[in-house]
Amino acid sequence: MNNYRIALNFDDGVTRFVECGANEKVLDAAFRHRINLPMDCSDGVCGTCKCRAETGSYDLGDDYIDEALTQDEADEGLVLTCQMIPKSDCVISVPVPSTACKTGTAQFAAAVSEVTLFADAAYELVLDIPAEAPVFLPGQYVNIDVPGSGQHRSYSFSSAPGNKRMTFMIKQVPGGLMSSWLGVAAAGQPLQMTGPLGTFYLRAVTRPLLFLAGGTGLAPFLSMLEVIAQHGTQQPVHLIYGVTRDQDLVMVDRLVEYARRIPGFTFGTCVADPKTVHEHQGYVTQHMPAQALHGGNVDVYLCGPPPMVDAVQKHFKAEAITPASFHYEKFTPNQTVTA
Repeated sequence: MNNYRIALNFDDGVTRFVECGANEKVLDAAFRHRINLPMDCSDGVCGTCKCRAETGSYDLGDDYIDEALTQDEADEGLVLTCQMIPKSDCVISVPVPSTACKTGTAQFAAAVSEVTLFADAAYELVLDIPAEAPVFLPGQYVNIDVPGSGQHRSYSFSSAPGNKRMTFMIKQVPGGLMSSWLGVAAAGQPLQMTGPLGTFYLRAVTRPLLFLAGGTGLAPFLSMLEVIAQHGTQQPVHLIYGVTRDQDLVMVDRLVEYARRIPGFTFGTCVADPKTVHEHQGYVTQHMPAQALHGGNVDVYLCGPPPMVDAVQKHFKAEAITPASFHYEKFTPNQTVTA
């Protein structure tokens, strides 16, 4: 019989994965992994264990009462984990913090494989990871301890889940804590990681996608695109990649390769600097083709610095654009905020 991998994404952004048997209920699988999901009756009566299934197929049976889960709620993807039996890998949003379920973030070690500097714009950090390293959802991030500093920095995975190596796209900041370390990092050097974290991740692809990336905010989209390339989709995907300077426009060759591998994937680039030699000067909001919005029937994913996120939100409001769903992550040098 098949076992299924269930991602439990908690309200504080922590994600834990559990293996669920072919005929096992999610609540039981979580308890078996020492994760105490909310529950009271465990019989489909109280509704305490109600969560939302973001992706995957499952069976809820008919042994619960309408007061615990109405048909309208079930149609919207709400589930009772005490009744839910997965029929595939699933992602479940749990509406409480991980600490309330007596679980938390995983910690693991990795080792530097290589570091590549793209002009003075960004580093690509490639890490070798142990077999027991936690899986993540495409779009999530991890906290990386900066050796010798007692501090950490948060970076989105640019690699796909399940790879033997993890990769990260990191902005080059002169004098920055991580940038200074990356400048002297040696192959084989150990790193401590905590995660995965974040509620910014690729949901089931059921309608057209619009990806908006600002600078090194391209990283999570590289992870998402690799997953899409591996699994395929019939939906169109368009990405707009905006940067401040010409030299910040890095890894475009990766996007060209994804355009070759993913039917229906297109992308555009733009540079904000008024002195740019790039053919598209300006911000992502100025280079957003109407057809990429599909009249609102589109899932929008946005990752970039706070001013970019705010500008896109204001643009959507001014233009009366209401996407079917809108997921964003905005980052500062020391923190990441997702929604």
